[in-house]
Amino acid sequence: MLTYKGYQGIVAYDEEAHIFHGEVINTRDVITFQGTTVKQLEKAFRDSVDDYLEFCEVRGEDPDKPFSGTLSLRVAPDLHRALHLRAKQTGKSLNSLIEEALRQAITPLTSAR
Repeated sequence: MLTYKGYQGIVAYDEEAHIFHGEVINTRDVITFQGTTVKQLEKAFRDSVDDYLEFCEVRGEDPDKPFSGTLSLRVAPDLHRALHLRAKQTGKSLNSLIEEALRQAITPLTSAR
């Protein structure tokens, strides 16, 4: 995993083209990069992030920042009530209860890596 200015990139290798290609994964915008060596790939990653930030500045737009950890969630009122009650029963905040449930939901995905 590559990291630069808070942006994270993942990399794959294309055997047919003999090239590394990557994508920034912690934004909604598409930022890609490629190179034939690790050194080229790392430079292309940094250059792509810098180009993206410069492009946004020229256009007067705010760049899509890496995920902040804030998630707006809509659920049915009865589920909201049940979650609130469960949080109170367990002595947790509603946020902590939901975060714990979400972590458990992705555990099989992250432990498979």
